[in-house]
Amino acid sequence: MQEPKELRKKIREGAFHQPTSGYCPSYVQANVVIVPKQYAFDFFLFAYRNQQACPLIDVLDAGEYKSRLAIGSDIRTDVPRYRVYQNGELVNELSTIHDLWQDDMVTFLIGCSFTFESILIDEGIPLRHVEENKNVAMYVTNRPTDSTAVFHGPLVVSMRPIHRDLVKKAGDITAQHPNMHGAPVHIGDPSELGITDLSSPDFGEAVTIKEDEVPVFWACGVTPQMAAVQSKLPLMITHSPGHMFVTDVTNEEFLKK
Repeated sequence: MQEPKELRKKIREGAFHQPTSGYCPSYVQANVVIVPKQYAFDFFLFAYRNQQACPLIDVLDAGEYKSRLAIGSDIRTDVPRYRVYQNGELVNELSTIHDLWQDDMVTFLIGCSFTFESILIDEGIPLRHVEENKNVAMYVTNRPTDSTAVFHGPLVVSMRPIHRDLVKKAGDITAQHPNMHGAPVHIGDPSELGITDLSSPDFGEAVTIKEDEVPVFWACGVTPQMAAVQSKLPLMITHSPGHMFVTDVTNEEFLKK
């Protein structure tokens, strides 16, 4: 199995640009949010108020680009694809943010549901997007987040079709892992979340849903990207949906903390 440092090396060298679901499955993956220091406290407060969508697993000092969760890492180069938001607009997607880096930038790493996916699979719960080699489907909902003076926006969810006989088991397993988004926020009818068409996700790719399966929705770390849009922050850098920062911490080590 490929080690995280090997995958990060490929990413840094420009040899890997795809979603990280299914890669290094035994290791913790993270969503990324980078903001200028003047907005860092407000984002920290936003994450605190919306812990299911934004469970913080690391916060770097201003200007720091090496995470304690990944020895030798560089947050400026080790994400397969970045998104750059300016004044509420997505202006670019990049493979490195070296040219945008500023000494006052603060990086937040947010727990990712890709981490609990390996646990679900080990427990006999198949995941369709992994089987179909696709990026997980993500949707903007009609549920508002708890806002701060700066940040506000809707909740984003990821969806996985689960066999109806395994839905409770999947919910019970993920509920034990709040730093990976925890229990589902909704099970069943997507219209209750304001989602009109599961075949047209806002992020990621649609997957097959069988007759004996139920759509199950978890809070998603793409939520801050919608906050960047609606709050019209002058500058915010994130991972591109599904393109995570892969740490050196195993799921087992993380769960013991």
